[in-house]
Amino acid sequence: MSATLIKGSEISKKIKEELKVEIANLKENNIIPGLATILVGEDEASKVYVGVKEKTCKELGIYSERINLSAATTETELLAIIERLNKDPKIHGILVQLPLPKNFDETKVLYAIEPGKDVDAFHPVNVGKLMLGAPDYLPCTPHGIQQLLIRSGIETDGAEVVVVGRSNIVGKPIANMLIQRSKKGANATVTICHTGTRDIASHTRRADILIVAAGKPKTITADMVKEGVVVIDVGVNRLETGLAGDVDFETVKEKASAITPVPGGVGPMTIAMLMYNTVQSAKKQAR
Repeated sequence: MSATLIKGSEISKKIKEELKVEIANLKENNIIPGLATILVGEDEASKVYVGVKEKTCKELGIYSERINLSAATTETELLAIIERLNKDPKIHGILVQLPLPKNFDETKVLYAIEPGKDVDAFHPVNVGKLMLGAPDYLPCTPHGIQQLLIRSGIETDGAEVVVVGRSNIVGKPIANMLIQRSKKGANATVTICHTGTRDIASHTRRADILIVAAGKPKTITADMVKEGVVVIDVGVNRLETGLAGDVDFETVKEKASAITPVPGGVGPMTIAMLMYNTVQSAKKQAR
């Protein structure tokens, strides 16, 4: 058996087409969704990511403001810029591209963003609402994963889900989203594995749905999964041979019923859900 590919690149296009309709409706009422991205330093990967976000804004008709700051920028200066954007009615979403240079306190910077404009959903107010099952915004990558499952017709209700990774960006929020009761794409039984887990394979072999965000290439191999598993590979690792996920794709795809490729899987969905959150913020602020 060779797995069906869950192509985030195609599903994200459908979501963006839906957003174009919403954005057109907002513009009829003189509301233009606006996203500000802040890039500090010269990290090449971060430049690429910000560039993709800026390009997607233009494609959808979202106002985009890109702020490039040198690594010599002080934390006080960055916080002042965030405060200005918090008060700017043209801006509905603020995104600070991570990682920041080492001289910045990332937590302090992220907490400075107004929760209503925190379209990454990293602010503790938004994290708390997610935990309570009443979020204003869902974090972009986990939301993208959930949409991949929903739009691919993969049933989560009662499913055994194993998440490999416990980051605040992916592992913790996706686990929380999937255990919510009476939510589409949720009501699953979730296990989280991490570097302290003894015998990870004993857990991953039970999974009906396996979500891998370990940050290490080929963490999951074919002997660690059962036949028919659905695999969502969040990892993006730059190797000499090109990009690779956290799953040994070539061997695991022969046992899985469905699997995301890298690239073209979760990545495009993260961008799409960032745009979705920006549009939702514009609608909320208009009300």
